[in-house]
Amino acid sequence: MLGDDERTVLGLRVRIDRALCVGFGDCITAAPSAFQLDDAGIVVFADPESVARATLVRACESCPVDALTAWDEEGNQLAP
Repeated sequence: MLGDDERTVLGLRVRIDRALCVGFGDCITAAPSAFQLDDAGIVVFADPESVARATLVRACESCPVDALTAWDEEGNQLAP
């Protein structure tokens, strides 16, 4: 079973729920240097530090199946 991948990036806690991801790639369209698809077609982190914080949040919001989640420093959920 695929597990979560979580990182703290640009002051955000970003989680990828790999079990939910179906590989639409909307997050990659929104932030192509931050995310990529692995060999199984599931999103993984690429270089999330390379994009602006707002871009990273928009990329998380763009996921149609809510596989990407972002929280700010105070624990407020920003996406989805």
